[in-house]
Amino acid sequence: MKQVSFLYFTKKHLLLLLCLGIFSCKQENKNLSPFELTVSEGFENPKGFYDATPTFSWKLPENIKSQTAYSIVAASSPDLLPNNPDVWKSGKIISDHSIFIKYEGPNLVSRQKVYWQVKYWDSQEQPSEWSEIANFELGLLKNNDWKAHWIGINTAKDSIKGVREFLMHRPQYLRKVFELTTDITSARLYITAKGVFDVHLNGNDVSNDVIPPGWTPYDKRIETITYDVTDLIESGQNTLAVELASGWHSGRISRGKALYDNLASPKILCQLELESIDGSKKIIVSDKSWKGTANGPIRLAGIYDGEVYDANLEMPDWTKTSFNDKDWKSVETEAIMDSVKLEPKRHNTVKQKTIIDDVTIVSVDNNSAIFNLGQNMVGVPKLKVPMKKGDTLKIRFSEMLLSDGTFYTTNYRSARSTDYYIAAKDGIAEYTPKFTFHGFQFVELRGFDQNAKPSSDWVQGLVQHSNFKVNGTFTSSHKKLNQLQSNITWGLRDNFFDVPTDCPQRDERLGWTGDAQVISPTAMFNYNTHAFWTAWLQSMRETQSEHENGLIPFIVPDVLQNNNASSGWGDACVIIPWDIYNITGDVTVLEDSYESAKKWVGYYESKVKKKPYIPIMHSFGDWLQPYPSKSLKKGNRGDTPKELINTAYFAHSAHLISKIAGVLGKTDDEKEYKNLYKAVANAFENEFFDENARFKQDKQTQTSYLLGIYFDLFKPESKIKAQNHLLEEIKKADYHLGTGFLGTPILPKVLDDMGEIDLMYKILFKETYPSWFYSINQGATTMWERWNSYNKEEGYNPQSMNSLNHYAYGAIGQWMYERIAGIAPLEPGYKSIRIAPIPGGPLTSAEASYHSPYGKISSAWKKENGSFYLNVTVPPNTTAIINIPGNTEKEIKVNGGNIKDYQNIRMMDSQEGSFEVLVRPGTYSFKSNLN
Repeated sequence: MKQVSFLYFTKKHLLLLLCLGIFSCKQENKNLSPFELTVSEGFENPKGFYDATPTFSWKLPENIKSQTAYSIVAASSPDLLPNNPDVWKSGKIISDHSIFIKYEGPNLVSRQKVYWQVKYWDSQEQPSEWSEIANFELGLLKNNDWKAHWIGINTAKDSIKGVREFLMHRPQYLRKVFELTTDITSARLYITAKGVFDVHLNGNDVSNDVIPPGWTPYDKRIETITYDVTDLIESGQNTLAVELASGWHSGRISRGKALYDNLASPKILCQLELESIDGSKKIIVSDKSWKGTANGPIRLAGIYDGEVYDANLEMPDWTKTSFNDKDWKSVETEAIMDSVKLEPKRHNTVKQKTIIDDVTIVSVDNNSAIFNLGQNMVGVPKLKVPMKKGDTLKIRFSEMLLSDGTFYTTNYRSARSTDYYIAAKDGIAEYTPKFTFHGFQFVELRGFDQNAKPSSDWVQGLVQHSNFKVNGTFTSSHKKLNQLQSNITWGLRDNFFDVPTDCPQRDERLGWTGDAQVISPTAMFNYNTHAFWTAWLQSMRETQSEHENGLIPFIVPDVLQNNNASSGWGDACVIIPWDIYNITGDVTVLEDSYESAKKWVGYYESKVKKKPYIPIMHSFGDWLQPYPSKSLKKGNRGDTPKELINTAYFAHSAHLISKIAGVLGKTDDEKEYKNLYKAVANAFENEFFDENARFKQDKQTQTSYLLGIYFDLFKPESKIKAQNHLLEEIKKADYHLGTGFLGTPILPKVLDDMGEIDLMYKILFKETYPSWFYSINQGATTMWERWNSYNKEEGYNPQSMNSLNHYAYGAIGQWMYERIAGIAPLEPGYKSIRIAPIPGGPLTSAEASYHSPYGKISSAWKKENGSFYLNVTVPPNTTAIINIPGNTEKEIKVNGGNIKDYQNIRMMDSQEGSFEVLVRPGTYSFKSNLN
């Protein structure tokens, strides 16, 4: 079955949209107010907000088809709204946009709290009620807002050496007692660390954040966090207490190059600002008056290697005022440096998100037991284990087991990933590691009470990842396809640990740019990662600023510092902003990333030497392509020449910059980069393909054709020939994948545009290597780094890089969502929507939902008794083109009736095998005949 791609929006469609607006019957308008008010990348009433130039978004009630105008008011007090706004009043703005409306009032400042409301006018020019009042409160935006000093204990002098002789720092316990003589109406704690922390006030946990503040290029910027601690303040004496560990800043993960001053001891910076009932203010800062110790129960903690906890050194009530700290040391202080920016965290912290308690015991032997959590996960265990005083519980982790039932940890490489708990008394020991995280499915406990019989309730899995909401769902009639969706979503969550990491378990866990750029659309469908990505892009730009030639490093933050870049990896600075814009409609990300993208293309230009437009530079190639002609490590980069990949991505990034320039109104740049793209595309075809558009090397690759086709680098007549060569290569592979990290994400898109939907389904549902279902057949619960990381007959891939939790190949999720379920944007942010599912393979049903910026979109179809059923939801203030497979010689039904009876639906030109209709917001049930 060949189908035509419907990724277009013609003048005819626009005329029909006008017709829908003209002829729609007058609706019963209850003038309900807008809701879900958010600022910038979707924040709801944030405190310690980063953005002094925010944008505003809202959603419309379901009974409202469209918005024709809006008005926003903002004030310093809710009492001033809506009639007396003293911060900003937009006036009535004629616009159908309800997302990412830019603030245009006076400059906002640190600590400022802004209250705002919005109302809209509908298609009948009837105004709504004002929304409920939303607000945001800015954090400390500038370094000079801080009166505090960096403080801590000199733990470097202990010269504790860990794996590979890297310096380790004992975790610190820091505290400050202060007294208040008046009642407090407001208390804000601004805090950050060179390291990671957990903060307490008067014996209470201030938050449930996991190892904040997060990971940035610490030599450029350190994130700060704001906590509202008003309810934790007491009259009289109070105690502020902080636990501090190395984390990413001072740990082995920073590679011992002193990039982040990791040879120096971790430090905290905090500022508690209090406002009394009488209006007076008081500030408690981190300074030399604090006291500290490194003789607490957490003896060592590292991201790669785990945590050591000695319960004999516990200090009861050390976070309370009653504790006696006379033997503690005075802290050392360090001034704030202007060269490192202190800025509020611009995405959510890591949180504990799920608990796995369906645990089974695999084996028990010689005072050890292995527990299976049933799911490869990231986080820490929560343990309740019988112990004897003085004994040590050794806690090890593994993603899978060897054939003899023992741990497979070769793929962890030098990461010890082991925790230790030393018991202080007989009885049940309760322990949860605090300053580390692990990637695992299996937990081994060794050293528990020998008289105790292991029980499955000894272990729970605390799943941790950056705190974002579920954005989309996908399910189908096929069990393995559903497992693939589960593997994709688990792989995403597991590797979104403050930054997008390549893997969560071995001695790496780094923000590889190539992995990130291929997964970003799939990630944004499944989870609301808008802020997550824009925060990381800021780190990318800051890292790029170190290189005058525009280089984007392999990883961000760049702990490798090898002054090199790779095609397909550095292009993340162009591709991800473009993806974000198209999925969310947020033009800000294009504005923020524009100069960075231009610099990156400039880097390509600087690498052109002998042959015009052919960059000679490093490339990881089509990483981990199956069946490479070279063996082991040399084969990791696949068989598509790096010069071809360099040139293809050079052209593609230039093309995207041209499009971005068009969106931003930069007409000269738009023309310049379009011409550059055309020149590079011409060089690409002439250099790497013959007159028949055949790849000029003996070893043909799917990716060589895929890049040229998808990036539109062939002349029209050559493109058809290249498409046929691609089909030949897929046939030679017995309709299996022949692609690595770069080729795999674009394979389904290319076949889709070619109308080869049946072929794509055939590849998707392959069971044998290399295929998506192959790992599922071997027991995978997450995506794997390699197509053949493991098989039941031969065991584990012998190569050192063999992560069983690697999200790159999960990029197929975008096609599952956009083509199997059929939901895709026709305009940025889903202002116009395409719903065009195409059944295929063994599927009899599929459904998906997506929370777009305008509201929930859903598509659910099934084939039954010769009929095709499609249920869709189109959110307010949007329109959708819907394609319903069926026999166009027969009538189509909607909601059980005829389409002509519905004012909000217009039939468009139907092609063979498919109806096409244009609809306004609402919920619709279509039925067509397939025969």
